[in-house]
Amino acid sequence: MKTLDNIAERSDEDLVKTIVESNDTLLFEVLYDKYATLVYNKCYGFARDEDEAKDLTQDVFLKLFVKLGSFKGKSKFSTWLYAFTYNHCVNFVTRNTAKKIEKKSVDYTDIENVSDTELEDNEFLSMRVDKLKKAMDLLAPDEKMIILLKYQDHLTIKEIGTVLDIGQSAVKMRVKRAKDKLIDIYANNL
Repeated sequence: MKTLDNIAERSDEDLVKTIVESNDTLLFEVLYDKYATLVYNKCYGFARDEDEAKDLTQDVFLKLFVKLGSFKGKSKFSTWLYAFTYNHCVNFVTRNTAKKIEKKSVDYTDIENVSDTELEDNEFLSMRVDKLKKAMDLLAPDEKMIILLKYQDHLTIKEIGTVLDIGQSAVKMRVKRAKDKLIDIYANNL
């Protein structure tokens, strides 16, 4: 009989193997508890809406349970889960581009209710962050993903190659192109 202590000591890879062999949903809950916040944060980075991020997180874990058998152990489980989550989110963004643009429309009643001083202070303090966010939103989903993997998640070139299933030189080129495009958008288009 499995104990919680025994489960806590197991590697993610061993736990995945056991889940695949036994189809044990209770063991899957251990993975869920460990990675739910990480997956939610990644989903929120793409959705920019709490409810959509929660829905995406649930979708990721539902698909994950079904596709867990496709994990081959060539990388760490957490790296594979990153790729799985990012691919799901990129697909979401691609399918819902028009919907996202509609949701990002400004509600002018909110702006009217803020005092001029508060508005000026907030605009000043967040000016560069807002500009960077706008520039990031203008990148293609795959460009945004590679920038986030490198600079937000601090993955190495090798880890990004594993996540995207491409060579390290291809990763370096894609990071450089995405970074150059982001710098160009930031400097010239906003």
